[in-house]
Amino acid sequence: MIDAMEPLIKHATGSPVAPVPTVLPDIPSYQKAGDVGQRTLWVVFVLMVISSIAFYALAFRQPVQKRLFHVLTAFITTFAAISYFAMAVNDGVYLNKIVIKEAQKHVPDTEHIIFREVYWARYVDWSVTTPLLLLDLALLAGLSGANILVAVVADLIMILTGLFAALTSEPSSKWGYYAIAVIAYLIVIYQLAINGRNVVQSKDSKTATFFAVIGGFTLILWTVYPIIWGVADGSRRVNVDAEIIAYAVLDVLAKPVFGFWLLITHDSFSSATSLEGFWAHGLGKEGAIRVGDDDEGA
Repeated sequence: MIDAMEPLIKHATGSPVAPVPTVLPDIPSYQKAGDVGQRTLWVVFVLMVISSIAFYALAFRQPVQKRLFHVLTAFITTFAAISYFAMAVNDGVYLNKIVIKEAQKHVPDTEHIIFREVYWARYVDWSVTTPLLLLDLALLAGLSGANILVAVVADLIMILTGLFAALTSEPSSKWGYYAIAVIAYLIVIYQLAINGRNVVQSKDSKTATFFAVIGGFTLILWTVYPIIWGVADGSRRVNVDAEIIAYAVLDVLAKPVFGFWLLITHDSFSSATSLEGFWAHGLGKEGAIRVGDDDEGA
């Protein structure tokens, strides 16, 4: 019918009938881990388990007074192993929906929907393991309790805002959370690189040099994490497999490699940290809690 009337309309108006614009529905795209990513998760899980066993074995070779660093380091790889197991069996992952809107001139605005895997178990891991890692470095340097508290709280803010940024679909919110995380990370750097370096100078030269080297190694690795986040969860410029591999390399360097380096080197020092009191002996008579006894002279 329209085709039959087109010559009449063209004769009356002097122009052909413009076709009615149509918008085809968009097909969502899925960005998920492939075989390479899944195998990587299992490999790192095994490495974390083996490292944990080794760290616990090293701990039992030391008297309880000198096990603090061993216990903290073993906990780091233990929690990391649990996290990687959860990711490998697809329990620690969330399919995040991202809607990309494109403005059009002659047709309605279009939307492209992306579903990308976000491994929230990774952020749970980091929220536990990075404070423990900070404790390793802070105790090695001899930071005060106040400085340790500031560093740990800033670290938790960094991890949590990174998780919020990964889960949100709004670009403004995403990069707002990212900015907060970067600011929190700068506070962590200040506590370790400035306060830590100043405090460790009062210790022997071997400890001071070792803290500078292993602390610098850690901060370099930690600086790469937000870069990976920016090109992966942030801008989605790399696929999920590449994201998994990049984080896996960083996690292995920042946890098992860091742990073996720390424990083997620290154990070789004659001034290795030794803790007595509650850590080694529990609550003594002076620190015991008395229940049901009246105070003398009451």
